[in-house]
Formats: sequence, structure tokens, C-alpha cells
Amino acid sequence: MSSISSNKYYHLCSDDSEEETPNNNLEIDNQCFTPVDVPEGEHKLQSQYCLWYSRRGSGKQSLNFHLNLKLIGRFGSVEQYWRIYSHLVRPGELSSHSDFHLFKSGIKPMWEDDANKCGGKWIVRLRKGLSSRCWENLVLAMLGEQFMVGEEICGAVVSVRFQEDIISIWNRTASDTAVTNRIRDTFRRVLNLPQGTAIEYKAHNDSIKELETIGRGKT
Repeated sequence: MSSISSNKYYHLCSDDSEEETPNNNLEIDNQCFTPVDVPEGEHKLQSQYCLWYSRRGSGKQSLNFHLNLKLIGRFGSVEQYWRIYSHLVRPGELSSHSDFHLFKSGIKPMWEDDANKCGGKWIVRLRKGLSSRCWENLVLAMLGEQFMVGEEICGAVVSVRFQEDIISIWNRTASDTAVTNRIRDTFRRVLNLPQGTAIEYKAHNDSIKELETIGRGKT
């Protein structure tokens, strides 16, 4: 059976959850790396996945991304995914500064993770009202292995912001132009983006350097 937290996720669209208690990191690590049992007769996915939620907090938590991460579901079959999905609020209903992260089991949605540290992400910024449809299209394409780049895909993120929403697809190897170009083309196709929509690629190493520069500026 898929692993689903007892939380039905409806509080995720509320603005009243600033001071939530962070998850136990050791427990999250164990769950992230533990295979999901898939019942006989269900349609197994090629990879198993973890679904995470985060919301930018205040004070210490805003500076420590891992404190904001909540593992809210794991699945390894088509049926398990839809059971989790039926409980979720859609990205368009989330409160501002909230994120859903869908990553392969064993990979944390963090730049520093071993699977991510040499990689990067394609990013698209969307006007309000498009994120729910685009996110569902991207997730189904990822679960269905439509990107055709082997083990390169690590996960995907949808980020809800005040004036726009951001969707990204993460891969392992930022330096492989052939792979990143193929991911770009599939990303654009499955999202069915309006003509002229800009997408950009950013290596995680560049993001880490930018964050370190900002940190030095505050000291």
C-alpha cells in the first residue's frame, strides 16, 4: 500500500501554518530510502517516488530549507499515485510561498543531494491560473518516462508565488547539453506552453554560489 500521511493536506492552502514543527530528519531519511510495497495486480512504475511539501517560514526556518520539508506521500504504482493525488489540493489552491516537490525515492529535493549536485533544472514562470494543469501534465509525463533520457530525471517542483508560479524539472548532469536539450524539448511539449513562453536552464552549482554570495552580504 502507498504511504500517505494522516494529514489530508487541506491546511496547505491556509496562511495559518507559519510556526509548524519540522519533521524528524532521520525519520524522513529512512522513509525516503525505504521501498514502497506495491500490491499484486497494480501497475508498477519504472521508479518509485516521494512527494514533498515545503513552505517558506520566518526566522531560522527561512534560512534552513530542510527544516521546511515535509514528506507527505510515497508511491510505486499508478494506482498508488492516484490515491495520493485524490487527497491533494491543487497547486493553484496553495498558499503563497508553497511548493510541491516530486522526486524519485532516495533523492531529496535539495541542490546538495548526491543525485542533484552536478545537475540543474529547466525553469518556466507561469502567469496565475496555469500551474495546476501544467503541473499535472509534467507529473504524468515524468511517471510515464516520456523524457527518454535514462536515469537523468531526478524530480520536479511547482512553486507558488504571489504574482506568478514556477515549474521546474531537475536532472543529474548539467554539463550534458544533448540531454538537457532533449529534456527542454519534452518539457515544453508536455506543458503545452503558449507560443513564445521563455524557459531557462540553471545549474544547481550556480544557485549554490548565488546563495553563498547573498549569505556573505548579510554578514
